[in-house]
Amino acid sequence: MISGQTPPTLEELARQALLRNEALAISALEKLPWTLFPPLFKDAFNGRHTRIVRAMVEAWPFPCLPVGVLMKTPSLEIFQAVLDGIDMHLKREFHPGSEKLQVLDLRKVPHEFWNIWTGREGGACWAETVDERPVVKDLPRYALRRRHLKVITDLYLRLPLNEEQACFLQWVQQRKVFLQLHCINMKICALPVCPIKEILSVFHPGRIEELELNMGWDVSTLARFANCLGQMRSLRKLFLAYIYKNTFRIGTRTAGREERCISKVIAQFSKLHCLQHLSMNGIFFLKDHMKQILRSLKTPLETLSITNCDLSQTDLNNFPWSHSLRQLKHLALRDITLCTSCLKPLGVLLENVAGTLESLDLQGCSIKDSQLTDFIPAFSKCSQLTRVNFWDNDFSMPILKNLLGHTANLTKMNVEQYPAPMQCYFGLGSVSEGRFAQLCLELMDTLRALRQPKRILFSTDPCNECGEHCVYDFGPRLCPCLH
Repeated sequence: MISGQTPPTLEELARQALLRNEALAISALEKLPWTLFPPLFKDAFNGRHTRIVRAMVEAWPFPCLPVGVLMKTPSLEIFQAVLDGIDMHLKREFHPGSEKLQVLDLRKVPHEFWNIWTGREGGACWAETVDERPVVKDLPRYALRRRHLKVITDLYLRLPLNEEQACFLQWVQQRKVFLQLHCINMKICALPVCPIKEILSVFHPGRIEELELNMGWDVSTLARFANCLGQMRSLRKLFLAYIYKNTFRIGTRTAGREERCISKVIAQFSKLHCLQHLSMNGIFFLKDHMKQILRSLKTPLETLSITNCDLSQTDLNNFPWSHSLRQLKHLALRDITLCTSCLKPLGVLLENVAGTLESLDLQGCSIKDSQLTDFIPAFSKCSQLTRVNFWDNDFSMPILKNLLGHTANLTKMNVEQYPAPMQCYFGLGSVSEGRFAQLCLELMDTLRALRQPKRILFSTDPCNECGEHCVYDFGPRLCPCLH
């Protein structure tokens, strides 16, 4: 034995012996102490002992089997063994009130079950007698008529489907009468509407809590999906990306048709009564429609993120008056050209949410000095801020000093990202190394005179040659062209 290596415990040796004799392991399951089930199952699962996994799923003595967290390395064979075990479980003679397994959790997220039942949290559970079995409450009344198994999963769908996804979708389609299917987090990338609707006929839209649609659709295609979106009454997070203008022939009828499609999509927001986080990236129809979208929302948002979209002055003017934005915690307007806009409405919005706002991201908006002064006073009142990002905007040295001078009360700040001052550049946007280091150090000193920042970064625009930024944090980090 290698010096210093901990010898295996008697229990570990017993588990290893069972795994070496599959017939013995399977025959012993009915008498196996229930405290040994989780560690033996993990060993069998990780060792790809498919027959033991199949039998253990059938005989599982706990209400929940959170197997998804164990599926770090995809294996169609071991996944099929789990599904086969569920099939055998569903075929067993049914005695209401004696049922053990009620939930199959396929989400690949940490689950406390494995920490508790494999002794990683002090081993308190091992103090019970070994012949004691978990107590299972009586099943609800519907179980007297038919056994149902709740299956919880997350889905990331894009073509082509991997083997595991194809296997699972075919399995649930054939057994949906025996299953309660809950897809908590669904991500769909570049799929046609019809296959999505077919999937949603199995995974009820009303049980989806988080949805990411990264589609590359035109707005008429999105309108065909709109009714499905409106059925997602439990949706808390919605990320919608890359919806393009239709390629209809230009004309009055075309404009009317497009507007009807947009209206149909926007109307669905009024049905999303649980929506708290709304993110939109590359959505062409937001311009001049933000008032309608925000007015449709029935609950206050915690997050509003708009990226790579066009917004009009009318859109900005409506932000402060929207009741759905009165409790914002996170506001991001990224890569939106605001250089010709009046930002006073943004200042009013910041004042409205000064007591709740935790992050503000205005990167890449081409904001100028005169515009920044419109909301600096309101920004200074946002005492809950932990993160701000002003990168890729056009601020001078005096305005940056003014901005930093108004942050004395922002003591909860963890990360601050500011653009390097315009005085760092010469010629056609080239960076002066000396001025960059000198001015950023001066700005650091300005802030440190007020409070002690945790992490602060100044960044130049991307280099014209290599596309990299020069960043100043603990000192200057130059792009490859300036080394």
